[in-house]
Amino acid sequence: MSMVKELKKKLLDGGQIDKAEALLLSREPLEELTKAADEIRRKFCGNGFDLCTIVNGKCGRCSEDCKYCAQSAHYHTACEESYPLLNTEILLEGAKRNEAQGVLRYSIVTSGRALSDREVDQVCESIRVIRRETSIQVCVSFGLLKEAQFQKIREAGASRVHCNLESSARYFKKICTTHTYEEKIETLKAARRAGLSICSGGILGLGETMEDRIDMVLTARSLGVKSVPMNLLNPIPGTPCEHHTPLSNEEACRCAALFRFLIPDASIRLAGGRGQVGDKGEACFRSGANAAISGDMLTTAGITVETDRKLIKDLGFEVRLYHG
Repeated sequence: MSMVKELKKKLLDGGQIDKAEALLLSREPLEELTKAADEIRRKFCGNGFDLCTIVNGKCGRCSEDCKYCAQSAHYHTACEESYPLLNTEILLEGAKRNEAQGVLRYSIVTSGRALSDREVDQVCESIRVIRRETSIQVCVSFGLLKEAQFQKIREAGASRVHCNLESSARYFKKICTTHTYEEKIETLKAARRAGLSICSGGILGLGETMEDRIDMVLTARSLGVKSVPMNLLNPIPGTPCEHHTPLSNEEACRCAALFRFLIPDASIRLAGGRGQVGDKGEACFRSGANAAISGDMLTTAGITVETDRKLIKDLGFEVRLYHG
């Protein structure tokens, strides 16, 4: 029995793979690996597809020095737009528009290390209005907040917090020095303690190794993460990552398959950079991925919801909420 078949059987029998096994899997033939990952996805998740969109709720002049980000105040990029927290009217309009397109989750994302208490109170009012006037789920990505702030956000009606680990603990310090990996982990733990589900993954193509990617997902698994965004680096001119070579579609498919093996029942969510692969992520959706961020990203163009919904239908998926 091949390594792929052996570890697939282990998962289907209720087991779990470890780091050493994942590293071995990463070197197995791609076609066999991706086919097995798709079988695991069907077993644990059926044909459900979790579709979300994001809105840049507060833009630019970010104090953090993340080496890939167009919004960091540390770099000179073409992203010169900067504005404070969007008001309720604008956020509600976006929520209604996305709901009308069949999107089930709407995530408000803000630049900066963390929202202030005043900003948290302001956006909580927006969340209450969105939940009152629509049925769309509200997710938030507000930086390194504390448990009490997350409790307010949950009480306002949000259901999920996003905070990417970005990479492994070992590699993170090479891509950001203004906050720590431990602060990210504590943020995710605080959100869970406040009763919110958590979404956390990273960016592939920052110069990390496959071992770093595996370590990142293992950390997410240990935290109880069931939604794992898989971003493909879009090298932004003016950032320290501008000359990095984007991942090939084959490498992206290998990562999607490995992530599925590591967290069999998760939403493996294609996110930023998907437009760089010619098939808009189709091969990854055949390799274990079963979720996506649709529409535009924070500072770059994405793939339209209409295009994604057609692709999802053609692949035999059904858009529905997964993991609450």
